[in-house]
Amino acid sequence: MFKISDFSRLSRVSLKTLRYYDQLGILKPAHIDKETSYRYYSAEQLLTLNRILLYKDLGFTLQQIQQLLREDISTELIQEMLRTKESEIEQMLEEEQARLGRIQDRLLLLEREGRVEKEQEVVMKSVEAQKIISFYSHGTVEEIPKLFHTLEQLVGKQKKQLLPRMVMWKETERNEAEFELEVAYSLKQEIAVTSDILNVRMLPEEPMMATLLQRVDPFVPSTACMDLAKWLVDNHYRIKKDQPGREVYVQSLEDNGDTYVEVQIPIESKS
Repeated sequence: MFKISDFSRLSRVSLKTLRYYDQLGILKPAHIDKETSYRYYSAEQLLTLNRILLYKDLGFTLQQIQQLLREDISTELIQEMLRTKESEIEQMLEEEQARLGRIQDRLLLLEREGRVEKEQEVVMKSVEAQKIISFYSHGTVEEIPKLFHTLEQLVGKQKKQLLPRMVMWKETERNEAEFELEVAYSLKQEIAVTSDILNVRMLPEEPMMATLLQRVDPFVPSTACMDLAKWLVDNHYRIKKDQPGREVYVQSLEDNGDTYVEVQIPIESKS
């Protein structure tokens, strides 16, 4: 039997950690002296502690390790837990590899141009589900301002209950220049639906969106969508064909009152 201090020195695990493992029930002392409350550990428990450290090194949580240490655990369950951890690490490596690629792209851009414009930064993020009020149409990009004007007239004075406007678009098979369009406002509270052509629905969450923010110049056509699409192709990302792209328009609160558009394209992963 070893006192906890000796056991700590032999195993090179701190006293604080050993007490914590005792508290969690992962590694309880083999014996506790009733009079002194000293904790004693057996030599066999060094093997158990080595297994704990091994599983920690593999990335398992203490709760998972507690399950792995059970005497009645089957080989099949251990294999299943190891395969799950393997998949988690592979996913993490894929995400880190994508992040590394974006860092390398940024370095190349800095070397080529000497600086990075804030409005030309591609950002990967998830977009949560949101309730919208909208209507559907078909048309070209040039028709979007007119559709927004129609939507604004339909919601009328209730516009104060709305968040920034947006448009969802999907390509059509009939005409490369024509899109299936859905112009919308995001709702911050319920409003009355005043027209049969208006729909209130939940826009689903998108776990992985590539986004690009660009200032809208009323005299120059926006290139944000094409710039983002080219970036995705150059960086070997797959675009979700079954989900529409989105454009969210945001008004600056500063004195100049500039309008910005954030293009959002749903993606899957690198091809």
